[in-house]
Amino acid sequence: MDFIQKSEPDLKKPIVIAAMQDMGNVGSIVIDFINDKLNTKQFRVAKSSYPSYVLDYGGYIELPDEKWEYRYADDLIVFGGGRSQPQTSEELHALCQDVIDISKKYSAKFIYTLGGFHTNRQLDKSPKTFVTATSAQLATQLEKSKFEITPQKSLITGFNGLILGYAKTNGIQGIGLYGELNDPEIPQYRAAKSIIKILEKLTYQKFGDTTEFDMMAKDVDEKMKNRWPPKYRQ
Repeated sequence: MDFIQKSEPDLKKPIVIAAMQDMGNVGSIVIDFINDKLNTKQFRVAKSSYPSYVLDYGGYIELPDEKWEYRYADDLIVFGGGRSQPQTSEELHALCQDVIDISKKYSAKFIYTLGGFHTNRQLDKSPKTFVTATSAQLATQLEKSKFEITPQKSLITGFNGLILGYAKTNGIQGIGLYGELNDPEIPQYRAAKSIIKILEKLTYQKFGDTTEFDMMAKDVDEKMKNRWPPKYRQ
């Protein structure tokens, strides 16, 4: 994993929002939305030394420029997005450690991560977002504030779980937000919208109008319906 510092932003105890592509592309959708709405600026790039795929352009392939950006706005660092996660344990751990190092460098006060929460419960158009924290005390505070805690013991794999472990072992408070979804193979815009609304409450920030997600979700619904003959549609 290579890390390239592009500039040195003037940040004072920012919060960090760090997430990568995962189930339903939720992590990337939210990160891209925040970067777009807040007009964040790039200051650091992480590049994979070992791409996990190649791009086929119809008869010839190219190697991907697989990278993840650190971007910033006022008292905020946004990391991640992208089209994938590191495919080796070594690169994943190096990336988590770098996020922690950057958080410490700028005296970050909190790390938030986010992703999808796969459920068999049939969802309506308003999926829930569950939260989990780096300590039992923080979880109790969240529950008292009427946030929905993750309902059962489970494994949170990949960057969007492991970064909370790194935060905990480095004395940084962290919260994970995970939006419900049924199908992890399609973009889940309603889960992303749900996460953003909860993230705004937790951070006391407004990230922007999310109505575009309603249209995107409806478009996905229509495409999924058209994949099946009429007699198989619900």
